[in-house]
Amino acid sequence: MTRAPRLQGRTTLHWKPATTLLVAGSLLALVGCSDSDSDTTSKPSSTPTAVSSSPSSTANAENTAVLAAYTSSWDAQTKAYSKASSAGTDLKKTTTLRALFDIEHDLKVMRKAGQVTTGKPVINPKAVRVTHSKIPEATLTDCVDTTHWSLINKASKKPVPLPTTRLIKYVSTATLEKWGKTWMVTKLTAQDQAC
Repeated sequence: MTRAPRLQGRTTLHWKPATTLLVAGSLLALVGCSDSDSDTTSKPSSTPTAVSSSPSSTANAENTAVLAAYTSSWDAQTKAYSKASSAGTDLKKTTTLRALFDIEHDLKVMRKAGQVTTGKPVINPKAVRVTHSKIPEATLTDCVDTTHWSLINKASKKPVPLPTTRLIKYVSTATLEKWGKTWMVTKLTAQDQAC
């Protein structure tokens, strides 16, 4: 049975048999999730300013760091899926071994099937919740749009046929942990729910 990268439905970014990659893509296309968010990245000021360390500014800084780590992880995954290999990507810098195991499994299945992805998904993360404990943890909700992220046969460059009922835009949740000063993705779960 041929497996394709999974874009929705399971923990991490698993690809079900030849349907998962575009299932996630289909999920994103089914429902638009484009709230006009403000840019989550902030650019440092060229002149220092006095800023009090209030709980809300600390929370905003944490949210920004979590979103940046999540986005970096997606960028690395997209690059890995585009060549069915994590070599030369930043996956190990953004993703823990637990989550990386599932991604590497997907990549192995894709290599065996001679498949890669083209294009890229559009992510729209929001609803960050940070829990402070011995190891700080964050969870966030995302709407992943795979409209322009396709699974293709590497040799022929032709699209891999996928079910028409797949979700192109779908809800995804992520869990991250803060290791030292770095937020790392520990788990990605695609939901069987359109967004």
